[in-house]
Amino acid sequence: LRAVIAARATERPPGSYTVDLLDHGPVKISQKVGEEAIEVVVAANAESPERLASEAADLLYHLLVLLEAKGVSADAVWDELERRAR
Repeated sequence: LRAVIAARATERPPGSYTVDLLDHGPVKISQKVGEEAIEVVVAANAESPERLASEAADLLYHLLVLLEAKGVSADAVWDELERRAR
């Protein structure tokens, strides 16, 4: 997914939702991350495991788009998590 998002950012295919998000910038993408996080919480507390998985996928996707928009690699996130585990 990271590679697809990076490719969309570079290739800019017309009609791409990823390109649309990137064009609106980090503020809009951050709003989407917040909305998706709320939906994850709702699904975790009141919906099926399948719905939770769907909402979690949406959250992860939007978070990866935000990282791309801000020039932060997912590897930097993994490195930080690894550092914390020490």
